[in-house]
Amino acid sequence: MANYALPKFHFKVVYGDAEFNCTEVSGLDFETEVIEYRGGMDNEYHKTKQPGLKKYSNITLKRGTFKGSKDQMFNEWKKTVFFQEEGEQFRGDMTISLLDEAHEPVVTWTATNAWLLKVQSTDLKADGNEIAIETAEFVHEKLTLVE
Repeated sequence: MANYALPKFHFKVVYGDAEFNCTEVSGLDFETEVIEYRGGMDNEYHKTKQPGLKKYSNITLKRGTFKGSKDQMFNEWKKTVFFQEEGEQFRGDMTISLLDEAHEPVVTWTATNAWLLKVQSTDLKADGNEIAIETAEFVHEKLTLVE
């Protein structure tokens, strides 16, 4: 079996019970804050550094805007979070999986209790010829990595 780097274009995103396509995912990073400490009786003139709380970036998803698409997931999330529709759960676990050539997950990130923070519609340019991309930003409580 040959070892090779995986391409980053083959992935899937699942939020709650829904799986959907997107063109870009970013914000899959982990960080540990540093706690600096120096005891009053220490003979050394430096601080010790200890690991502190974990910190996670917001996850940003980008996808194309489609005419007449039944997959209006960003719009449904907007109504749920921003308009607080009755009976709707606005938090859910998000799973992002990097897939191999057999469409099997090789690396999986799980964002716990994610919810929609921001939705940004496409920018409009009369002289542009790019596709319309909408962006959604999610916050979450914890990010775990499974390989």
